[in-house]
Amino acid sequence: MSGERAAVRERAEEVLRRLAGAHARLREDQWRAIEALVVDRRRVLCVQRTGWGKSAVYFVATALLRERGEHGPTVIVSPLLALMRNQVEAAARAGIRARTINSANLDEWDEITAEIHAGTVDVLLISPERLNNPDFRDAVLPRLAATTGLLVVDEAHCVSDWGHDFRPDYRRLRTFLGNLPERTPVLATTATANERVTRDVAEQLGTEPTPPPTDRAVSPPGPRADGNAPTADPAAPTADPAASPADAGGRRADVLVLRGTLDRESLRLGVLDLPSPAHRLAWLADYLDALPGSGIIYTLTVAAATETAEFLRGRGWSVASYTGQAEDADRRAAEQDLLDNKIKALVATSALGMGFDKPDLGFVVHLGAPPSPIAYYQQVGRAGRAVEHAEVLLLPGVEDAAIWRYFASLAFPPEEQVRAVLAALHTDRPLSTQALEPLVDLRRTRLELMLKVLDVDGAVRRVRGGWLATGEPWTYDEARLRRVAEARTAEQQAMREYAATPGCRMRYLRDCLDDTGADDCGRCDRCAAPLFTADVSGPALTAAQTFLGRPGVQIAPKKLWPTGLDAVGVPLKGRIPPTEQALAGRAVGRLSDLGWGGRLRGLVGPGTADGPVSDDVAAAVVEVLKAWAHGDDPWPRRPAGVVAVGSRSHPTLVASLAERIATVGRLPLLGLVTPTGPAGVGGPRGNSAQRVRALHDAFTVTDELAGALAGLDGPVLLVDDLVDSGWTMTMAARLLRRAGAPDVLPLALAVAG
Repeated sequence: MSGERAAVRERAEEVLRRLAGAHARLREDQWRAIEALVVDRRRVLCVQRTGWGKSAVYFVATALLRERGEHGPTVIVSPLLALMRNQVEAAARAGIRARTINSANLDEWDEITAEIHAGTVDVLLISPERLNNPDFRDAVLPRLAATTGLLVVDEAHCVSDWGHDFRPDYRRLRTFLGNLPERTPVLATTATANERVTRDVAEQLGTEPTPPPTDRAVSPPGPRADGNAPTADPAAPTADPAASPADAGGRRADVLVLRGTLDRESLRLGVLDLPSPAHRLAWLADYLDALPGSGIIYTLTVAAATETAEFLRGRGWSVASYTGQAEDADRRAAEQDLLDNKIKALVATSALGMGFDKPDLGFVVHLGAPPSPIAYYQQVGRAGRAVEHAEVLLLPGVEDAAIWRYFASLAFPPEEQVRAVLAALHTDRPLSTQALEPLVDLRRTRLELMLKVLDVDGAVRRVRGGWLATGEPWTYDEARLRRVAEARTAEQQAMREYAATPGCRMRYLRDCLDDTGADDCGRCDRCAAPLFTADVSGPALTAAQTFLGRPGVQIAPKKLWPTGLDAVGVPLKGRIPPTEQALAGRAVGRLSDLGWGGRLRGLVGPGTADGPVSDDVAAAVVEVLKAWAHGDDPWPRRPAGVVAVGSRSHPTLVASLAERIATVGRLPLLGLVTPTGPAGVGGPRGNSAQRVRALHDAFTVTDELAGALAGLDGPVLLVDDLVDSGWTMTMAARLLRRAGAPDVLPLALAVAG
């Protein structure tokens, strides 16, 4: 090693000790990355397990580059605010001044921009979405790119649509890279990338990986994954540091790929096959105390997280729920409670993933399997970073596949829908997402995702006021989308095989991430005797069955019409008049519920057969009505009659349910809100404006029904099978109110979601 490189390494070790403690030492691959960035000014792709110390690489490199006085700030592109908060705190420990520009601190942008220009900011953290914010892109980004001393792409698997957490905004990094000064070092990091994702990330970053030397692999066995401060690892080989300036096509070919072992020696993996959601909740209630320390219980849906947390609190456990629907302040408070060990567990959806760092996390339990081994590895990697042993348990359910199919249905839209969006954007003025939504049959989140992809592809551009079509040629890459969908299906099958494998579970996960050549771990429930059994106690099971068997969820009434209805020929806007609104309603349960979800999906899910309502479901409806009448939030007046929505998918089911309710409640069955023709556009997955357009003239009230409504002295109970968007109930209730119904109480078997 030359004198210059030796001096840089000595200084790097000093900065690391300031960051991670007096006994910390650089791993060999950490040093190789820092050397490539600081001395050779290269591009580095670092694929290393969670807890390996990837953040130490970019903080140490930042400190060394800034000490030279000739480099601008490090720009870290980071996907989550929670991750940014952790990184700002870690930077401060190393004496590095870090700031963030995000949607939560708009009032600080000017101040931070001035600090960047004054050279007082060492690290700037931004989200990938910020790269295409018009104000930031046009006013801040050009000068920032021109002065960047180091670019860091954190969680770089998000760049790839082959990865488990693809974010279209990450693709804009290619533009950022193109505007960097020559030889600006770039670091991309991830813990969850197989070989295909690694290649795709390198391509999206505008680089090609340097091939490894022929006498050794890029993914060698490496250092112990104990989650402690980084230690020396001289035995771990790495990619060849030699670089060529460019390939034949002019693309940079000097990226150094550092890929280490993904083994996590602190993790003990296991799978428990339990027959029902009630058994899984009962198992948690029985065994939570046996799990070490505090941890995370992952669920696949928001409803499951909410239900699980409620049940465990009822059994005396201190837990909190954590979902993307919670307020940011509530999520931050829940995170802090877990960090401070004030609670036994966070019951969380995938909203708690990248960015949460608790070194002593003692366990991760999954109620339901994530849709891929890579996503599973990323989530279980939260555990066991600074403890000798951590328990990782998967409790799969038969409902997992239905949940996977639902989320797969939200993928990139078919070509005709994309073309419709492009046609709508060929205007003289930009259209906001809100204004565009009524013109196309896509829900808001799916429309926004599609626009981001089209923006990255150059077909549309985000400007002040919304979006415009660029007029550039654009091709719908159906073959690639099909290959991605096929890859997702293969990943789901791999997750099933993980649960059933007779071999080592850690080895199976490592193989899925192309970390091949691994030996059996010796720790999992296949390599050693299982630590836990599937047995549950009678009291816990009875309590779980009772809890999950409770029917009843609220249906919130609509109070505002969707915006932009005039653009689709519907003369409705603003607030729905109180005289045309429905009251709050009730349903037996959600399709995603742990308890009633499976049974309801079998009744009203896509493609289910029609037939009369069963006795047990009818009994559950009666229980809902009793609780509605006498509970904490009762209906204002007892119903005076029953009306059914004329169902196209389950007419027998809805009619028989209405008849049973009328008989039990001794109420007159007044008739049907009658369909006027075939179903219109705007299916259940369409957006609100399209649903209202399709439903505006889709039903009618007969003269006979109108006459019966005129003499009522109480609300109408309006019965349907499924509430998805909620607009069918809203439009049917509007018709009934306009025909003379004093009030309308919606009642359904299920609520989607």
